[in-house]
Amino acid sequence: MSDTVRLRIRRQDGPEARARWESFALRRKPHMNVISCLQAIQADPVDADGRATTPVVWDCNCLEEVCGACTMVINGRARQACTALVDELGASITLEPLGKFPVVRDLVVDRQVMFENLKRIKGWIPIDGTYDLGPGPRLPERERQFAYSLSRCMTCGCCMEACPQVNPRTNFIGPATLAQAVYFNASPTGRMTASERLEAVMGDGGITECGNAQNCVKACPKEVPLTTAIAGLNRATTWHYVKNWLTR
Repeated sequence: MSDTVRLRIRRQDGPEARARWESFALRRKPHMNVISCLQAIQADPVDADGRATTPVVWDCNCLEEVCGACTMVINGRARQACTALVDELGASITLEPLGKFPVVRDLVVDRQVMFENLKRIKGWIPIDGTYDLGPGPRLPERERQFAYSLSRCMTCGCCMEACPQVNPRTNFIGPATLAQAVYFNASPTGRMTASERLEAVMGDGGITECGNAQNCVKACPKEVPLTTAIAGLNRATTWHYVKNWLTR
C-alpha cells in the first residue's frame, strides 16, 4: 500500500467563479477518512507541486453520518466524507461538490431547496405546546418500524444527486421530500393534516415528476426505503384524488 494519498479536488472560489482542479499529496496515516485529509490540507495548504494555495472549503458537523453536512461526490459517488475511509478508497481520491445544488465555494453547496421543499409538504406536526400531550397513541409495531426507517433521513442530498428527474428542466421536489410526507402522514397526530401534504405532493414538481428510476434508494446512505414510500404515496394520492372527485 502506498504511503501517499493523492486527492484531486474540484474547486470554485464562489458561485459565479469558474471551477478548477487542484491536486494534493498527503502522507497516509492509519484510519484516515476524507475529512481528516481535508483537515490536513487546511493545516498546510500546499498543492502536490509544492505551491501555496488556499485551504479547501467544506462542511461537516456530526462526523458520524447523521447530519448529512459533509455530503460530496467522492470518486464519482455521492456520499458522506466522514465515513469515506481512505483505506477503502485507494491511493487516488477525487472530490467534487454535489452537482444538483448551487455551489457556494469548493465542496460546499446550498441545499436550501431541500428545506424549502419540506416546507411545501408541511414536514412537521402542528401543535401549540400549551398543554400536556401525554404519551401519545401507540402505533402497531410494523407501522412503527416503517416510520422509524423514514425518520433516518438526514437531508444529505445523495438521493437528489442520483435522481435523473432532479435537473434544471423540472421543479421535482425529490425523493427525500416525498418520503417525509409519508413519514408525517404515518403519525396519528400528523394524519390531521395529511390531506394538505397530499395536495402539496400532487402539485407542480410533486410525485408525478418521479420517473421511478430507483437510483435514490441505492444512493441513500441510511437505507431509507424511498421507493416503498413513494409507491405508497402514489396509492394515497390516487385515493385522495378519487375521494375529492366523488365528494365535490
